[in-house]
Amino acid sequence: MKVASKLAILLSIGSFVSFASAKSLEQTYLDNCRKDSNIPVPISVVSPQVDFATVGETVEVEFTVSTAGKPSNISVLSSKDYALSDAVVTAVKQWQFKPAQKDGAPVATKVILPVRVVNSDESNRFAAN
Repeated sequence: MKVASKLAILLSIGSFVSFASAKSLEQTYLDNCRKDSNIPVPISVVSPQVDFATVGETVEVEFTVSTAGKPSNISVLSSKDYALSDAVVTAVKQWQFKPAQKDGAPVATKVILPVRVVNSDESNRFAAN
């Protein structure tokens, strides 16, 4: 399996996200994602290592973000490629979130997240729901 030197993922939770080339895609995503208190906010993300042929593919995953900010019960809702799905699930298991809040207290929240694979060398990158 040929692996590109650096493939990354674009994630979308709610709005367009533009990326600056000086930062890693992961950090830029963290800086620009929605930060509403009623949704889990990612504070640490890991990009999966995937085959270059999967650029442009999207894997939709569903999981619960616990009150401790850990993803659990991860399942793939849609994907065309088992290896890609496995890589995305493995990466998402390593993420950390600031949990959603209700009345000032953290609450477990179900999340559906499309994960799109892009080549990290592209310019003018963005993602949208």
